[in-house]
Parts: sequence; structure tokens; C-alpha cells
Amino acid sequence: MAIDFLERCEVVEECYEFLLGYAAQGLQSDEGSSAGREVRTQLEQAREALIGLPESCRQAIHDHQLEPSGKYDAFCRTLERDGNDSLVALELVLAQPAISSQLIDNLNASSHLRALLTDLFLFGEILRTRVKVTVTVEGQ
Repeated sequence: MAIDFLERCEVVEECYEFLLGYAAQGLQSDEGSSAGREVRTQLEQAREALIGLPESCRQAIHDHQLEPSGKYDAFCRTLERDGNDSLVALELVLAQPAISSQLIDNLNASSHLRALLTDLFLFGEILRTRVKVTVTVEGQ
């Protein structure tokens, strides 16, 4: 369903925005600050959003009968790869006893996370546009 996919996108995007601010704070650890407590929460929420993201994408494609199917199937494979690579990086950061601003800055710079965000922006825009067109046509 389109809404599920877009909600997952929003969680990941909000996490990334938070991480940008966290990286700029120069913290040595996530201990002892509200931002430190929040960084783990944001990362955990993003992790949960990533689990099942490719399936959510495939479901949105199916529900809205997006064509040509071969192009969308290929994109889903890319999204799955980028999502899995990003998930590995997020889980590595979460496994650390201390999450510093520098560690988050390195995560933010990860080509895996940037590729995932680009995937989300791209398909999210396509989906919002296509669903809007579908709703407009059906409402006439």
C-alpha cells in the first residue's frame, strides 16, 4: 500500500534529519543528554522502517498497477540492496556502547545511506504523483 511505503520513507527521512543535527553537536557519547537518548530511538525506528521496505514498495506497485513492471521490479531490487546495506550500517552503529557525533557523521556520509535516501525520494515522488493521478481520474 502506498501509505505504508510513504510512512516508512518519512521515518527514515526524519531519522536522517535528526542525525545531521546530532553529528553537528560534537558529542563524545550518547550518554547523559536528551539528544543522546533520542539518537538511539531514531536509529531503532529507522531500522524498523527498513525491515519490510522492499515488500512495502512491491505492494504499492502492485496495488497501483504501476507499469512497466520490469522497470519497477528492477528498482525494487535496487531498493532492497540499498536498504539492506543501510540496515547493516544502522545495526553496526546501534551495537556500539557509545554513539558519538563523529560516528553519526560517518554514518551520514555512508554511500549506502545516501543511495537509500535517493531511492526513497525518487520512488516516493513517483508514487505520490501516480497515486494523485489515479485518485483524480477515479474521482471524475
